[in-house]
Amino acid sequence: MKVPGLRSDYEKVGGIVFFGRMLDKIRLKAAGRLPSDYFTGTANRTHFDARCTRFLRINYESLVQRVLQGGTDDEILAWCFEQGYRPSTDEIEIWNEFMMKRGWRDAGSGEFERAKQERGFADRADVQTWFDLHRVEEA
Repeated sequence: MKVPGLRSDYEKVGGIVFFGRMLDKIRLKAAGRLPSDYFTGTANRTHFDARCTRFLRINYESLVQRVLQGGTDDEILAWCFEQGYRPSTDEIEIWNEFMMKRGWRDAGSGEFERAKQERGFADRADVQTWFDLHRVEEA
């Protein structure tokens, strides 16, 4: 399902994948433009919003409040670094590689394969990760 204004998981803010997409989801949800069944937040520890906020060591609800105050993505990321943790270049590289490959031959593969099947992409060999699945769903 295409959601106008929701960027790709692969797009980086401050060198970090997914962060910008999480900000988009926060903004779109607040504006009433995100489908009600679209996952946001940290209720499920394996979902990407939860992983990203743990990576930056920030509270999701505090991040929501900060995003809704306004500012650029870079300003919000700087706030995250001040409030939480500034990862090193190596940590960002590891984060990016982990996130871009999530669902491919890892502990999340079973859930990913079920989601891929449920969403009608079981026959797509080019869909090997969660980022890939989001890409084809939103095309």
